[in-house]
Amino acid sequence: MALPPELLDAYRRTHYVVFGEPQLVLRIGECNADLDELLEAEGAASAAFITAANPRGVKRGAWENEIANAALVKSQTEAGFRCFEGEGRAPDRSWTEKSVLVVGIGRRDALVVGRAFEQNAIVFLERGKAPELVVLED
Repeated sequence: MALPPELLDAYRRTHYVVFGEPQLVLRIGECNADLDELLEAEGAASAAFITAANPRGVKRGAWENEIANAALVKSQTEAGFRCFEGEGRAPDRSWTEKSVLVVGIGRRDALVVGRAFEQNAIVFLERGKAPELVVLED
C-alpha cells in the first residue's frame, strides 16, 4: 500500500530530534556534522531513527505509545545497540512523536525493527551521508 503524498511530505519535512547536549536536529536530505561526530564517538558507521508510536500512522493513546516505545528501547538495548531518546516533530511543533536513535544498527536490521513495530517509515543514517527516509512497503 502506497502512502498518501501528503503523509510522505510530512515525513520529509519532520524534524527528527535527538535529545542531549547538544540537541541534534536531523532533516531528511541534509547532512549533519554533529550526527557524524556522534556516530564516530560511538564507533558506529550507521544508525536509525525509529518510533514505535502510532503504528501505520493511526493515532493511539499516550500510554500505549509509551509502552510501545519502551519495548522498542528494551529490544534494541538487549540487541547490543546504544539508544538515544528523541522525537519527531512538525517544524511548527504542532505535533510530536517520541522516538529513538538506535546507534550501530545496520540498514537491514533497522528495516526489520521498523516493520516489527508496524511503522510506515524509518530514517536511516550513515556517517557522512544525509539522513534518508525509508518507506516500509509491505
